[in-house]
Amino acid sequence: MTSFFSGRTARSALAAALLAAATAASAQTTLLNASYDVAREFYKDINAAFVPAYKKATGKDIKIDQAHGGSSAQARAVNDGLDADVVTFNTTTDIDFLASTGVVAKDWAKRFPNDASPTSSTMLFLVRNGNPKGIKDWDDLVKPGVQVIVVNPKTGGNGRYAYLAAWGYVRANGGTDAQAAEFVSKLYKNVPVLGKGGRDATSIFLQRNTGDVLITFESEVISVDREFGKGKVDAVHPSVSIVAENPVAIVERTVAKKGSGEAAKAYLDFLYSEPAQEIAAQHALRPRSQAVLKKHADLFKPIKLFTVNQYFGSLAEAQKVHFNDGGQFDKLYTVK
Repeated sequence: MTSFFSGRTARSALAAALLAAATAASAQTTLLNASYDVAREFYKDINAAFVPAYKKATGKDIKIDQAHGGSSAQARAVNDGLDADVVTFNTTTDIDFLASTGVVAKDWAKRFPNDASPTSSTMLFLVRNGNPKGIKDWDDLVKPGVQVIVVNPKTGGNGRYAYLAAWGYVRANGGTDAQAAEFVSKLYKNVPVLGKGGRDATSIFLQRNTGDVLITFESEVISVDREFGKGKVDAVHPSVSIVAENPVAIVERTVAKKGSGEAAKAYLDFLYSEPAQEIAAQHALRPRSQAVLKKHADLFKPIKLFTVNQYFGSLAEAQKVHFNDGGQFDKLYTVK
């Protein structure tokens, strides 16, 4: 009898242990980060650093899944039901859109430092090795015979910042809005095809071998070198460009349903840590940490930078004036 009881106890203990293991496995938190497409490699490295740091701090396992696409397309996907726990975009308007529908908090920009933007970037030019067309500044992009590849500003933040950077170049040099509109119109006449997002534009430029210059984020230089090999392109830093902030937010709708709010906050908090800021710099994203920025002064060339607010009021105002249906972009660009 004792033998039977002992065997049953052992079997019960084994079953309990297996159940506990299964429960622990199922309890592992999985976060989904919906992000813009050229940030794919950056967040791959961030995730590899965050997972062990979170385990060390909390004793809990965590898994991070990624979803990438044009920033605005990602915002619409999240709004339509994609269960992302966090969004990490490249324009504030895409998060403002989610705030307007109640998917993220109305005061999302106050939930984290630097208006909830742990990194920033700017727009520069990628040209073919040796810069055969001699492109040095924005004026060169409107010359006859120069083909410019750029993202559609209606589908990606990359494209909106490129458009606003070109407009702001004219304003920064003393031009009027009317002169800026004329300049940007000339530029888009040199655009043979619009990319859907940053990575699509890069593919058009390098895989389809279309265009003489690609306007894109500074961070895309590193990605191109890694994906296509060094020596394919040269980076050209224009005299004037725009500050492009990379805002982040917790998707309140999802974390309320999943109970993942604490983990989602820890993930976004991590982006401001020194290790994450160093990873950002290695991906040519401008860190907020002044110490890390100073350390990588050779990478981040000095450019005369202007903010969106200087010439456009805000990204929300720029959206209404330039990118909404019937706005300035529709007036100056005919889809080819």
